[in-house]
Amino acid sequence: MSDHKARLRVLGAGIFSLLLVLGVARFSYTPLLPLMQQQAGLGVASAGWLAATNYAGYLSGAIIASQISNLVLKDKLYRIGMVLAIVSTAVMGLTTNVIVWALSRYVAGLTSAAGMLLGTGLILNWLIRHHHRSELGIHFSGIGLGIAGCSTAVMLMHPALDWREQWWAFTTIGCMLLYPALAWLPRPDQTGLTASGQKMVDSPPSRLYLRIFMAAYFCAGFGYVVSATFIVAIVNKLPGLAGQGNLAFLAIGIGAAPACINWDLIARRTGDLNALILAAILQIVGILLPVMVGGLMATLFGALLFGGTFIGMVSLVLSMAGRYYPTKPAKMMGKMTLSYGATQIIGPAITGQLAAHLGSYNAGMYVAAVVMMVGTGLLLALKVVEKRDAKHALPVG
Repeated sequence: MSDHKARLRVLGAGIFSLLLVLGVARFSYTPLLPLMQQQAGLGVASAGWLAATNYAGYLSGAIIASQISNLVLKDKLYRIGMVLAIVSTAVMGLTTNVIVWALSRYVAGLTSAAGMLLGTGLILNWLIRHHHRSELGIHFSGIGLGIAGCSTAVMLMHPALDWREQWWAFTTIGCMLLYPALAWLPRPDQTGLTASGQKMVDSPPSRLYLRIFMAAYFCAGFGYVVSATFIVAIVNKLPGLAGQGNLAFLAIGIGAAPACINWDLIARRTGDLNALILAAILQIVGILLPVMVGGLMATLFGALLFGGTFIGMVSLVLSMAGRYYPTKPAKMMGKMTLSYGATQIIGPAITGQLAAHLGSYNAGMYVAAVVMMVGTGLLLALKVVEKRDAKHALPVG
């Protein structure tokens, strides 16, 4: 197999793994949420706690990923995660017990980490080892395709299938995605050398840089999770937009699918930090448009902006982490995701409680936008730290 074909096959494995763990196991919950509220008796506050449990699973997976250096163990856990993604999806259609649902959402969160961190780390390690660009835009297009795919599937299945049958339909789709996700990813090479025999060397940033970077990503996680979890329910409650929520979720997916490739190209021209700052500013606009302007067009444009930026930020941050630690990319990816993931437990729970008390999700969206503004300020501060670190690294004399 030619080097180019091998690269596309590895990136294809990544796309299918993200379609499985995110499009099927994780994000299908968002467009199915209103249906579960109507047909399965799921309450607003419980819906928020289920989402929080999902992110707790993701956070647990990030902790595990951040502690593992062994590539063979990462590969085993990645493959187990792909299978559990299907199991956790099937369980959702077997019961109306909120505790069982919560366990399913927790396991789905763990599998998300298997795909997003372990799978991404293995793919990035392969790309660097084989002298390809250490960019993940094509790989991360699987997230946007997963969001667009699951929202389209729910729109096509409704009203022919009830909530339970739709979960089983997603389980069937997951089974079809499993083979390429497993078979197309080669077993890892543990030599620590590139394909041409060069030694792979880590070049970590300063501690101050890493702390501010993690704090900024913490804010980005809060900004992301409120919209990603509740956008369908938010739009359905806006004046004149009842029933249009899935369109907004589809718009997020359409915005996200090409976004990572676009942000790779932007980062090549502007540098990673400038690209991150631009993405953060545009994401704030995307979060606020549905609640500040309203109306279908503004909402869909906001969803496109949000989809085109949140995933760009994830891709840029994880690519940067992989370049700092090419020998063990998932380790720093896991630490960064702990920052991103911590807010993802807090965010849905707070938003669900606010919605239950105020009868609207708008307050949660405003809180998310403010937190994102703080994060943007931290990214600007990183530019100063980066210059300082570069100055100190210069040889004297």
